[in-house]
Amino acid sequence: MAQDGFVLVSRESQITKKSHAAANTAPTRQHEGPHDHLAEIASFVDSQSEKLWHLNKFIHSNPEPAFQEFKAHEALTKFMRSRPERWQVTSSACGIETAWIAVYDSGRKGPAVSFNVEMDALPNLGHACGHNLIASASLAGALATAHIIEKHSLAGKVYVFGTPGEEGYHGGKIQLLNRGAYDKVDISLISHPSILNNSPFVRTTAFCRLEVEFFGRAAHAANAPWQGINALDALVASYNSISMLRQQTQPSDIIGFAITNGGGDATNVIHAYSSAVCTIRSSSASRVDTLADKVGACFDAGAQATGCTVGIKVIKGYKDHVPNMHLAASFAEHWSSLPDPYPVGPELRAHERGYTYVKASTDQGDISHALPSINVSFAIPAGPEKGGPHSADFEKAAGTKWAFDRALRVGKGMAGVAVDVLTRDGFLDTVKGEWRERFGVENKL
Repeated sequence: MAQDGFVLVSRESQITKKSHAAANTAPTRQHEGPHDHLAEIASFVDSQSEKLWHLNKFIHSNPEPAFQEFKAHEALTKFMRSRPERWQVTSSACGIETAWIAVYDSGRKGPAVSFNVEMDALPNLGHACGHNLIASASLAGALATAHIIEKHSLAGKVYVFGTPGEEGYHGGKIQLLNRGAYDKVDISLISHPSILNNSPFVRTTAFCRLEVEFFGRAAHAANAPWQGINALDALVASYNSISMLRQQTQPSDIIGFAITNGGGDATNVIHAYSSAVCTIRSSSASRVDTLADKVGACFDAGAQATGCTVGIKVIKGYKDHVPNMHLAASFAEHWSSLPDPYPVGPELRAHERGYTYVKASTDQGDISHALPSINVSFAIPAGPEKGGPHSADFEKAAGTKWAFDRALRVGKGMAGVAVDVLTRDGFLDTVKGEWRERFGVENKL
């Protein structure tokens, strides 16, 4: 995930009464139970395991940075085009060189379910965020869903989005979203590995980035310092103000700061220029906006105190991911019904409804604000150093067969959710109703 590792906070909260009620108002199933197609899904995914394993290993062994996932793009689109199902594959989708879209269309009007495939790796760390596993889980889920549609003549479509550039703050999913790629999609499913927890009820943080420059006037620091306007002083004053601001922030607020230019190495010069970058992270996009205003005021104060001029550039990052509780509950039922020969981490119980909070951020958050979404956390066996995501230890763990098998179990569970959307009477309406209520959006979706 972007900026930080996927670090799970070891606490779960009860969600608000409004959300808790929504999570417990799922309609009565109109068929026998949650496992009608699960055995078929599991059997099909198992039959594809070897092919998916080779693809998983290729991606893991060929890490590529954000928006440079050329090998992964080629391998994944080639794989989807080789499938016996009727996948329509678009390379370099929406004008993004390493994005791609594959669509399976039953030819009958029905719900459109989607799976996101991540591809990018971390600079100098490879797949230490496990995006190869995210890709494997989503592919398994999408292929199994298409198989069930074809076998049982169901109505609907399956979309697979190859989403580049999750790491950082340029978000391939956001670019695809803004260019209309998700306009015809009803739900979005994705997952993320960790070493700590198994939960579809994951909430992530929102973040933004502020880049600031101070402009002063140079002067000799000994002969005529009064002729100068000190841009370094403006930066230091701002930094101290932000440090004091932290005393009044909420537990979920994180403000990171780095000086990118202190004005130079000379000590006998009043520095005419300085710059810094600040990252703000919190529990919601609205809270991040509030903090950005406060941090901006600190920069303005530093400029005013020293006589400098200031330039502040606010770069939107990612919104917080808000899970759809009905989709999450569906996943929990399917996950809990699947055999687990390699248990890792606390087992998920189908009746649980508490959020699992993480401090990391992801562009899937923006997707969740546009349509119903879940971002399933799943635990994989830790490496010898017990390092979590964004560590060299986790990069090794993400390449193991054990981790891959865990990803396939997630894929089976996500396929179960997708098939629920396709087959359960009124389920999609309830999912969309929860989304509208949560985001206060009328007549959308």
